[in-house]
Amino acid sequence: MKVKKYTAATMPEAMKQVRKELGTGAVILNSKEVKSKGFMGLFKKSRIEVVAAHDPDPIRASNTKPKNEYLDNIKPESNQVKMRNNSNNQVLEEIKQLKKMLDYTTDNTKNYPANFRLVYEGLLKQEVDPHLAHQLVDKVLETVGEFDSQDLDYQDVVDVLAKELRSALSALSYNGLDGTKKIAQFVGPTGVGKTTTIAKIAAKCMLEEQKRVALITSDTYRIAAVDQLRTYAKILEVPMEVAYTAEDFKQAFEKFAEYDVILVDTAGRNFRDEQYIKQLKESTRPEWNMDTYLVLALTAKSEDISTIYDQFSPIGVKEVIFTKTDETRQYGSLLNISLGKNTGIAYATNGQDVPEDLVRLTPSLICDYIIEGLRHA
Repeated sequence: MKVKKYTAATMPEAMKQVRKELGTGAVILNSKEVKSKGFMGLFKKSRIEVVAAHDPDPIRASNTKPKNEYLDNIKPESNQVKMRNNSNNQVLEEIKQLKKMLDYTTDNTKNYPANFRLVYEGLLKQEVDPHLAHQLVDKVLETVGEFDSQDLDYQDVVDVLAKELRSALSALSYNGLDGTKKIAQFVGPTGVGKTTTIAKIAAKCMLEEQKRVALITSDTYRIAAVDQLRTYAKILEVPMEVAYTAEDFKQAFEKFAEYDVILVDTAGRNFRDEQYIKQLKESTRPEWNMDTYLVLALTAKSEDISTIYDQFSPIGVKEVIFTKTDETRQYGSLLNISLGKNTGIAYATNGQDVPEDLVRLTPSLICDYIIEGLRHA
């Protein structure tokens, strides 16, 4: 039996060498991708190394020519060769097109009329969850009827969707700090602007509602966070306490017993840290009678936003606050959280100014965010 090793730039080239020297009856013993040495360790290139064998006098039961399925199935333009040849731009483009076709088949299973399809795709561009987008477009179709749907132009479909959105969103709460509970705790991941949001809400309570406000922070994880809230406290001329333990919280609550509103800033940590979420849940004691608001940045990926919500939901989230609405044009997460998670949205922030850049969200305003993007799609 003759065994030989072949090295080539691609699998087809290696197969040509095998066939040329060993014939079509050769057997592939092994194949792998190897790196060439290059110049002084640099400019290394990927190559294919094939070990093939050929027995000139095989023992056969008949005169029938044996088949080598591996070699017979290898064709110059097969998907196997294409996947190994990463430098082939044409192959990469074909893979991209195939992925688009698979996405289309998987996500777009509805045979919507043309204008309904455009609205559905517009919702996806807004980063609305595909399942929720289907539900919304199905509801519009149900409202207008199968027959009348053929006569609606794009803007008509958007108008009907707007009415359905307002109706669905109206079933949720948008109370914010409504005075039912004195203590409000704010939780969320790092970098969402939680401390600045608390300062805006504190200023709003003082200036618009003439309430006495006190601040507490447990964000001792970052010294800068304590300093930032302390700066806001000085500007607003409100008292602030730092709580390191549950006992510190209790003493601070007792100290501020005469105040109308107590706002609690918590540490912003990695939301995937289960221990951190567990500690938050343990620190939220029922006897403290507080509301918890989850602060999220609208600029985050929609999938991450949903995951963050699910991580914090065991704490008992009353409503969500979205920050950085002025830094994006994708507002789908507003619907993913409100309609998808059946949770109200208290506020949205659209800038750094305190207290101006704080908006009280309503069903109409959330709807406007989504519809505006569809009208200019």
